[in-house]
Amino acid sequence: MSEPIYDLSGKKVYVAGHKGMVGSAITRRLAIEGCEVLYPEQRIDLREQAAVLDWMAAHKPDAVVVAAAKVGGILANDSFPGQFLYDNLMIEANVIEASRQSGAEKLLFLGSSCIYPKFAEQPILEESLLTGPLEPTNEWYAIAKIAGIKLCQAYRKEYGLDYISAMPTNLYGPGDNFDLKSSHVMPALIRKAHEAKLANAESIEIWGTGSPRREFLHVDDLADACVMLLKTYSGHEHVNVGSGEDVTILELTEMVKTAVGFEGEIIKDATKPDGTPRKLMSADKLRAMGWAPKITLPEGIRSAYEWFLANKLAVA
Repeated sequence: MSEPIYDLSGKKVYVAGHKGMVGSAITRRLAIEGCEVLYPEQRIDLREQAAVLDWMAAHKPDAVVVAAAKVGGILANDSFPGQFLYDNLMIEANVIEASRQSGAEKLLFLGSSCIYPKFAEQPILEESLLTGPLEPTNEWYAIAKIAGIKLCQAYRKEYGLDYISAMPTNLYGPGDNFDLKSSHVMPALIRKAHEAKLANAESIEIWGTGSPRREFLHVDDLADACVMLLKTYSGHEHVNVGSGEDVTILELTEMVKTAVGFEGEIIKDATKPDGTPRKLMSADKLRAMGWAPKITLPEGIRSAYEWFLANKLAVA
């Protein structure tokens, strides 16, 4: 593991988006670092610059993690392009600028693997950014996240600030969004399989051909990587955070069926889009720092389903 260059012990840390799946996982992980995690007394609309500036000026965090974002699957991205672009641009710009103004020493901005070109060479290297056209169904979200990376790089260049970026792959785990109208593929499949099991249905349906390959990372593994990067990384280039392995959507659905205990068939709706054919990020840069995920995909799916069962009334 890389040697620490930034000591979190005794520091005040603000995780923007602390109530979301990613933010809550990071706050859980920070609990063992000896730092004070700051929580807003009441909800701040991060799209409103004045509110963000005022809160940051009053609390002056030493380190900031930008985990807040408007997120959703293919359908949500394609249906609300203006909201996905505007809201995410405002959130990241306000938090990053307020961090600068309030004197934050360290900032970690979290993006998404969708920043890369649709047909990027696989596995996707960090330097593949901006080398080709994006996947049209989520380009609005991707453009906002690219802007966040560039804003951190610009602030490093102009102000000499230690602001870094990490690009997580597809995430899942406790606190995920299980709303079928706006969720990503993993929680959608878990909910579909669970409801099919309860209804004694003969099948569940997946979008497209089932052939696209996707990489998945448990959110607790991401949180561990984020803390490691805060402590040990200070570079201009963003860092991919992934498992380094991918599966087809069909294989994923089979794993979900096993975890849930649903024994019906899988029906493919070929009228629906597949999205990007393959999206596997290179894990070489992070592995060279000595970090690797600990939670296997089957184990992670089981734990995600257990969380869903325990919280399904809240996510209905």
